[in-house]
Amino acid sequence: MQASMVALTGSGPTIDAAALAVIAGACRDAERLRFGYTDREGAVSRRRTEPHRLVHTGRRWYLVARDVDRDDWRSFRVDRITEPAATGQRFVPQDPPDAATYVSESVSTAPYRYRARVLLHAPVDVVAQRVPPTVGQLAELDEDTCLLTTGSDSLDSIALHVAWLGVDFEVLELRVLADQVRALAERLHRGAGTGVSA
Repeated sequence: MQASMVALTGSGPTIDAAALAVIAGACRDAERLRFGYTDREGAVSRRRTEPHRLVHTGRRWYLVARDVDRDDWRSFRVDRITEPAATGQRFVPQDPPDAATYVSESVSTAPYRYRARVLLHAPVDVVAQRVPPTVGQLAELDEDTCLLTTGSDSLDSIALHVAWLGVDFEVLELRVLADQVRALAERLHRGAGTGVSA
């Protein structure tokens, strides 16, 4: 499999092609999968799962699977999975989530301190060019507006990202974000100054 793949230089982690093939096969065959997993804090655990789908975000691969021991759906970064092994035990999927939406929520809002909802005054297809699924979820409201749900540990990063989109917007949820946007607008206004020459 590796002989058929070419990687462009990027910031994403390297994935073992053999491990990816084992995981993909278990998803395809609805076969239980066990593996070692290192979480974001570095803690290592053994997982027994019922794999559903692999999702590629452009930088990383994620496995969406039902964790048998926790009896809940989880997303696992494939670069943090070690020694994946199909067990030979088949299963019937139990109410699987939409894999792309599940991963998007897992990486763009769920792990963060702040979660915001912002009304964007632009068509969803225009905004989607600047909001990858790893940054937020977009929902079309009508042909001229959409809703962005996003998260971060920094209010500044949310405010800057929304301003960077280049469209009019309204903060719907997270009052402290609205305050942060006002403070950013005032700083930018002061930064433009009055003595700037053409």
